[in-house]
Amino acid sequence: MTVEGRPVPPPLTERQEARRRRILDASVRLAGRGGFDAVQMREVAEEAEVALGTLYRYFPSKVHLLVATMRDQLDGLHATLRKRPPDGDGPAERVAETLMRAFRALQREPQLADAMVRALTFADRSVSEEVEAVSRQTTAIILDAMRLAPTAEEPPAAGAGPEELAAVRVVEHTWYSALISWLSGRASIEQVETDLRTACRLLPPTP
Repeated sequence: MTVEGRPVPPPLTERQEARRRRILDASVRLAGRGGFDAVQMREVAEEAEVALGTLYRYFPSKVHLLVATMRDQLDGLHATLRKRPPDGDGPAERVAETLMRAFRALQREPQLADAMVRALTFADRSVSEEVEAVSRQTTAIILDAMRLAPTAEEPPAAGAGPEELAAVRVVEHTWYSALISWLSGRASIEQVETDLRTACRLLPPTP
């Protein structure tokens, strides 16, 4: 079976999934303590209690690992938001509140946030699948907040028209740019929120 010309790997067994979970958790702990430079593959393997060769089979490089870590963090955020949806009278307010919740969560772990964002910045074509997964999850989170989210069986963009998707892309770009500016000390929290709320006003009203 293939998706967009790429072979789809078989699903992980329960044991493999548990091993992958340990690796991602180890990545979070190391990045949280020392940022991007602290995530060394040998240290990750030791922290996760897996062989170094096993780690490389799951994640070919540190960048692959940290981008996958960001996807995993977004998965957790998405699950939380579905349990406790954002308040707001319209899509712009709901999406802005959602992204500010995500931003506040990253504020609590600035070293981890910096490591994941740096990995996204350094990612080349070999990491395109993982980067696309991060983008898809970000889109799904925004569409959920807009009340345009599809069913679990459909791709994140299902049910959204070109106008919605174009606006979502602008909001995504603003979110990542604002996060980079904050991490580098070029923007305050207040500036981040202002930029996000301004971008979110581009979102069309939902029925």
